[in-house]
Amino acid sequence: MHPDVPTFDLEAEIAMTAHEAQDDAGAAAASSVSDLTVDQLRDDVHALARNYGNLTALDVWQQAKNLREDVQNNRDRTAVPAQQQALLILAGEASALLATAAFDLGSLDAAKRLARTAALYGETARYEPLRAYAAGSLAYIAYYSGDLSLAPVHARHALTYGGLGDVAARRLHSIEARAYGHLGHTKAARRALSMSEEVDTDTTDELHDCVGGEFGFADDRLAMSNASTALLLGDGRTAEVSALRALELVAAKPAKHRSSIVSGKASADLATARLLTNNLDGAAEAIEAMLSINSTHRGTGLVTRAMSLRRALTQQHLQGTALAADLGERLEEFTRFPVQHQLLPPYGMPALDA
Repeated sequence: MHPDVPTFDLEAEIAMTAHEAQDDAGAAAASSVSDLTVDQLRDDVHALARNYGNLTALDVWQQAKNLREDVQNNRDRTAVPAQQQALLILAGEASALLATAAFDLGSLDAAKRLARTAALYGETARYEPLRAYAAGSLAYIAYYSGDLSLAPVHARHALTYGGLGDVAARRLHSIEARAYGHLGHTKAARRALSMSEEVDTDTTDELHDCVGGEFGFADDRLAMSNASTALLLGDGRTAEVSALRALELVAAKPAKHRSSIVSGKASADLATARLLTNNLDGAAEAIEAMLSINSTHRGTGLVTRAMSLRRALTQQHLQGTALAADLGERLEEFTRFPVQHQLLPPYGMPALDA
């Protein structure tokens, strides 16, 4: 061998490559978290979603905030693609719950920002059900923020996402119907109402169906929401039928699964519907049921309904009526609870919640 030609040490090359591969694998192992940790975070986020109706909005806010921080901390610790994907989705779901809690607490700007955050997580993770849920939230937040024309746009856009099941479609059509109702677009509102009640493709998605809870849209919520839309259309009789249906569906559930949020709103809508048909005694009965809702569960949707009812009771044909005056005073008292738990929208604004 010529003395100027360098020798190639194959054994050393193999040994060096093996060490480098081992070091890289070790670094990768150090940049991951246990799958059990991811599983636990998933269970915790989903349990919070399913138990939303039994908690106060403030409790949901605190728990969702802590969970989102835990998810983020674990995202920072892992470089494993599958774990990153799972944790992105969980961060988005926690953000979506925070958005709903912020809305119930009356913080509309924060609710909008958090709903957009959830949508962004869904886009990054390529998880269409989360994007659709967040867009639906943006639709009803848009109304409360005074952006009436944006509400149906958000709902219609969400319906274009792929991979959605029937529950997601019902929710979005129902929100779309309410948005059109607020805009006074009767024909479009009725069309969306019909679509919300006729969706039946026997398809599901993981978020709205498998996780469910606050991410779902059970039949009682659909009936309650559509009662509100009927009120916007001035159809008191249809609103009464839908509100009664919502209350019947709530009552048929086991006690631990009955939502005071749905029953409270449905009772308020029932009272308003009866006022439209000049049934003050019937309205009083429904108001009594609404007034029984604990102050810790009086979120934005329920309180604004109470305010609208209070205003309806001051109509000229009811002035001087002892029952109307008494109910008005009690409704006014109903809306008085700690302001740190409820930042109220403008007086009398109709509810457009999901």
